[in-house]
Amino acid sequence: MSFPKKEKLTNKKLFEALFTEGKSLQEFPIKLIYLPTHFDDGTEVRVAVVAPKKRFKTAVDRNRIKRLLREAYRLNKPLIFNNIEGNFAFIFLYLGKKTPTFNEVDTAMKKLLHAFINKESDEKID
Repeated sequence: MSFPKKEKLTNKKLFEALFTEGKSLQEFPIKLIYLPTHFDDGTEVRVAVVAPKKRFKTAVDRNRIKRLLREAYRLNKPLIFNNIEGNFAFIFLYLGKKTPTFNEVDTAMKKLLHAFINKESDEKID
């Protein structure tokens, strides 16, 4: 699976809405903030990744973390597309204090996506 440009979250209003209205799940060292929404171009999910400047001073470290988050999402994306209905906007925030390995990020990403799918399927039933 790829991670095309149309799946990247770039809308500033939606980005702000995610932080104010979005629901969140956490699996250390990643936090997922999500919001059900609608996209006109038929995209199901849009994603943004964030590494905090406060904790990682150099751009090299922040970019590496964001690259790891994007890659972990890209590899585990079929979990979401095969198990949810509706459109969502996601932000993946990195919370750790040190630069992670890919395995740490990948494991947390899988747990987080499973938790999201379980939570969404539970809300659909209620």
